[in-house]
Amino acid sequence: MKLPTLFISHGGGPWPWMNDLTQDTPYARLAKYLKEFPSKLEMRPKVIVIISAHWEESQFTIMSHAHPPMYYDYFGFPKDTYHVQYPAPGAPALVPKIKELLASAGIQLREDHARGFDHGTFVPLSLMFPEANIPVLQISMKTGYEPTKHMKLGQALAPLRDAGILIIGSGHSFHNLNFAEPKATQHSQQFEEWLTNTLCFQDPAERIKKLVTWSSAPSAQKAHPKEDHLVPLFVAAGAAPLSKGKKGFSESFSPLDGAPEWEVSCFEFWDS
Repeated sequence: MKLPTLFISHGGGPWPWMNDLTQDTPYARLAKYLKEFPSKLEMRPKVIVIISAHWEESQFTIMSHAHPPMYYDYFGFPKDTYHVQYPAPGAPALVPKIKELLASAGIQLREDHARGFDHGTFVPLSLMFPEANIPVLQISMKTGYEPTKHMKLGQALAPLRDAGILIIGSGHSFHNLNFAEPKATQHSQQFEEWLTNTLCFQDPAERIKKLVTWSSAPSAQKAHPKEDHLVPLFVAAGAAPLSKGKKGFSESFSPLDGAPEWEVSCFEFWDS
């Protein structure tokens, strides 16, 4: 049974441990979406393969630790957020298969035996799969962020979907932490409109073409002055070459008190 692929906006830092998720707030609604997403699946994933915006290497690299440690890659948060645990096992037995798939596509893959889960992984997965009993493999982005190379990575990973493996890209649909001008809302809405049209209303072949030239989209450079948080989308979309895009979540967030709001979304790719 083929699982969908998913691109999620993973929120800021260790937010689930700092927000009252019982209240009617954007973060509470994001938490609700992430918690409810697994109920849409017709089967429990055997493994989760995730590409996080918080890991890049000069060469595509895969985590191969049997029991990955935690990697607290955020700064200035309460002390207790540096003791959060997500004890999901790794999946080193799957690494040779993934290396084989990528080699067939001409992609070299390096192993990292020490890498732990960064917050682009453990934050959303702690809400989606809180039991932490599904093996998780992280794959890095490649420095340079070239869309074609990351979509090619996704295309090479696509057969894993038929094996009950869930592929997730974890980043942000809008990511400009220094953009607090009044026009931030307008720019985020313009890019959001383009992104939604590209992912949900274009045929997959056209979708790929538009993503390759994403930087020329309306307000693209304002939405992503550094595209690290958009790159995981290229992998998720590449792994769903014939799947229909669907917006699973959309909400307006304000990064700081009194700052303009951004449009933040999550997208799903399902076979018809």
